[in-house]
Amino acid sequence: MLEVRGLRAGVAGREILRGVDLTLHSGEVHAVMGPNGSGKSTLAHVIMGRPGYEVLGGSVTLDGADLLAMTPWQRAHAGLFLALQYPTEVPGVSLQDLLESAVRATGQPTAGVAEAIRAEVERLALDPRLLDRPVNVDLSGGEKKKNETLQLGVLRPAFALLDELDSGLDIDALRACARRVEAATEESGLGVLAITHYPRLLHELRADHVHVLAKGAIVRSGGPDLARELDENGYVGLLGPDLAGESETAAVGAGPARPTIDDPFGGPGTSPGGGDPFADPLAGL
Repeated sequence: MLEVRGLRAGVAGREILRGVDLTLHSGEVHAVMGPNGSGKSTLAHVIMGRPGYEVLGGSVTLDGADLLAMTPWQRAHAGLFLALQYPTEVPGVSLQDLLESAVRATGQPTAGVAEAIRAEVERLALDPRLLDRPVNVDLSGGEKKKNETLQLGVLRPAFALLDELDSGLDIDALRACARRVEAATEESGLGVLAITHYPRLLHELRADHVHVLAKGAIVRSGGPDLARELDENGYVGLLGPDLAGESETAAVGAGPARPTIDDPFGGPGTSPGGGDPFADPLAGL
């Protein structure tokens, strides 16, 4: 069980998340929707441990373990996986080397990694020639999202945070990625927190619960019908202009609403406790 209670977080003294409560169980799919700048990506990054954000209150636990006390690689060890909205290129590192290092760091044998990669390539209809390139280098946006989904399939995490997996995907690629994640909820009991703007992702990745995030807090929750209601009425129609129109930046005042760091998990010395958050081989997974 992944449990978020009263989570408050911000950047440079500016509050973005204002008390978020969520409970995800294995095999469940929770969709988080909301206006631009409402805090959706911030929620995923804070749960995963992106440096630069300040946790102002609340808790995040996985089966009772305090995730907020862990570095990003420790959270990955615990069973979290973040599929980034803008996947990072890793020059000089092959996908197989990356995944073998990740598996080795968990104490598992790496003998089956190459076979698992080939199986995921087939399931996702990914061009196998792309595997010879460094991770995400010179890939299209859709290919990068397939690559992220492939990594999820091989690593088999307990919970996946999908930050706009559907962004940049054509219809066929969206269907392939969404179906693969949906299958993982049944095959391995994967729990999913899917951040999305559009119900089209949920045509294939079936949501058990839909939450609407606005002004840094969940203001509506329901079943799949809530996503259809949003599609028909929009955020203004559902929430009214006061909740639907305020962005992260407007909510916290002038200035950037996210850490101004290039690497999605920061560099040496950017972790809350200081030091290099990537000292472990699982860094960034």
